[in-house]
Amino acid sequence: MARSDDERNRLSRVVTRSGDQGQTGLADGQRLAKDAATIELLGELDELNARLGSLSVSLIDEPDRLAFVREQQQAVFDLGGFVAMGAMAAASQLPSLERLDTWIEAGNRDLPPLKEFILPGGTEAMARAHLVRTATRRAERLAWSWYQEGGQGSAQADHRIPLAIYLNRQSDAWFVFARLLDRDGRHTVYWRGAATSD
Repeated sequence: MARSDDERNRLSRVVTRSGDQGQTGLADGQRLAKDAATIELLGELDELNARLGSLSVSLIDEPDRLAFVREQQQAVFDLGGFVAMGAMAAASQLPSLERLDTWIEAGNRDLPPLKEFILPGGTEAMARAHLVRTATRRAERLAWSWYQEGGQGSAQADHRIPLAIYLNRQSDAWFVFARLLDRDGRHTVYWRGAATSD
């Protein structure tokens, strides 16, 4: 049986005008003010994904690194979907924290001990990775506000904790990722000029 246009196209309308009064909807039917923590978090996750896209174009010649960025883009989109589902959200939508932890451990194992603070910069890809890291931290802070908005200690709020934890760990991953882009430290910028600057 042939499907209708609406069935074939996930997004059939771009302009809906439903948000013209300062509110927007979640998948479960809730209408929220656009400055509610839930909507702020969705916006931050969207920006984070855009920054990941910007990082990805710096890695066209590094397929292994690009693959990790693409995987985490999918993960961030899944996090946004989890938030947007409202009361319909399920833990099965969340990306694997164990998989991310394994990647961090493996990546950090290949790096020399860090003896000084690192400043963002070095190469274009490294600088973009640090922008991703700071955007992830901002999203994490909003995720904790979102948790509080759900009523701390309630069942509704508690299911939000794994999302915040994932973002916390993901930020650590981007720090390791930036270092892996300059494994020998030739371009890394250290605090107070402990190594060569870019």
